[in-house]
Amino acid sequence: MKIVVIGHGGHSKVVNDLLLAQDGLEVIGYLDDKYKEVTSENIFFGPIIYAKQLVEYANEIKFIVAIGDNKIRKKIVCDLNFPESLYITLIHNTAVISPSSNIDIGTVVMPNAVINANSKVGKHSIINTGAIIEHDCKVGDFTHVSPGAALTGAVEIGEGVSVGAGAAVIPNIRIGEWSVIGAGATVIHSIPSNCTAVGIPAVIKKVNQEGGKLLA
Repeated sequence: MKIVVIGHGGHSKVVNDLLLAQDGLEVIGYLDDKYKEVTSENIFFGPIIYAKQLVEYANEIKFIVAIGDNKIRKKIVCDLNFPESLYITLIHNTAVISPSSNIDIGTVVMPNAVINANSKVGKHSIINTGAIIEHDCKVGDFTHVSPGAALTGAVEIGEGVSVGAGAAVIPNIRIGEWSVIGAGATVIHSIPSNCTAVGIPAVIKKVNQEGGKLLA
């Protein structure tokens, strides 16, 4: 299967390693708006809009949006407006995935992550290295659970939520859409949408504008 990676920065390097570890996948190009025109050697590089031309003229290509920023990742997916069938879901072979869990299209699950029984992970999300999603969790679209973070049983995080590295969320907590949980935080109370929460226990530090952008 031929794969085109959208985004060519730090996160895409890790995604590229994941792709190389999978049998039957071949990376044929990278699309990023830092490239103003299409160039090609063995692999091509070009702006993101070139994806639409690829879909029109090429067959058997799948895409993965390898951009760490949740807002930008969502914007690209919405702007391209591709059918879900054009995206690939990537799961590293060291990840532990319960057969009763569900991982939606476009999501990347990094090495040594754990997704346990009856959990659901939405579209175009990132479950990063060593992250733990315990039983019965619901993880929304365009989320990022950072390295070493842990969502314990029956946690729900809304669309666009970012859970920082090493953060922990106790059972039955809900984190509203587009909120940010700081690195190392311990969340013991539900967090509303569009907030930034930090500390042990986590407290709301800022109320964010829609889409997670911080107020001045």
